[in-house]
Amino acid sequence: MSDNVYEKLEKAYSCIREKTSFVPEIALVLGSGLGAFADERVDIEAIVDYKDIEGFPVSTVIGHKGRFVFGTVGGVKVAVMQGRVHYYEGYPMTDVVMPARLLSMLGAKVLFLTNASGGISKKLGAGDFMLIRDHVACFVPNPLIGENVEQLGTRFPDMSNVYDNRLCEIIKNSAADLGIDLKEGVYAQLTGPSFETPAEIKMLGVMGVDAVGMSTAVEAIAARHAGMLVCGISCVANQAAGISPNPLTHDEVQETANKAAPRFKALIAECIENISDHLQLRDI
Repeated sequence: MSDNVYEKLEKAYSCIREKTSFVPEIALVLGSGLGAFADERVDIEAIVDYKDIEGFPVSTVIGHKGRFVFGTVGGVKVAVMQGRVHYYEGYPMTDVVMPARLLSMLGAKVLFLTNASGGISKKLGAGDFMLIRDHVACFVPNPLIGENVEQLGTRFPDMSNVYDNRLCEIIKNSAADLGIDLKEGVYAQLTGPSFETPAEIKMLGVMGVDAVGMSTAVEAIAARHAGMLVCGISCVANQAAGISPNPLTHDEVQETANKAAPRFKALIAECIENISDHLQLRDI
């Protein structure tokens, strides 16, 4: 199985390399409603649609364009995913994390994850940004289950610092410099596509979870396995079930993310430049 996974990655890598030789320093995954960053803030050098990559999973969710955008942000070389694939779309977990692994193979040293989430903590309201300091991923299949892909990483990778402390400090300082209120918390990934029940939200709250969504944690695990540094920001789109009196809808997620977009774009751009400056990624 591991050979099949890696062969699939090699074919996808070759497809991209036939279209561009661009080597990113930082990879950025744009969540629901946040895709406009790539169009407005990236000096684009190349675009590769997922559908043009052999064996690559294609986004089926409205609002996810489904393409890699290669270019620079403030002079920093980035690979941006406009849209991700989710486990609930019916893909095997190895396909869900394939993009993260491929970005590592393309040369990215940092994986910057973003998403839209439901707020559980009382300190979080719609439109807030939450720096992900840790995650709970035990409600979805671990992406490393099965024979280990030795070309990527060790059989039992450490996850005690999934969201790199150095990156978190850089993001916090960047938000402070811009006057953007940035909360911090623990994120949980569930499978979806149904939103969580009030009982599930109550359970997650007791576990210490601050926000919940349907992506991100498995990508972080795969990226750490491959040796990447990981960080993440969640845009709280709404209050979770049982906290909000209103039924939850994907339209609400999109609407809130669109309203938060100007602050989000400014923060992500600032973070990318500061991460590159502070960590000297070219030397890692």
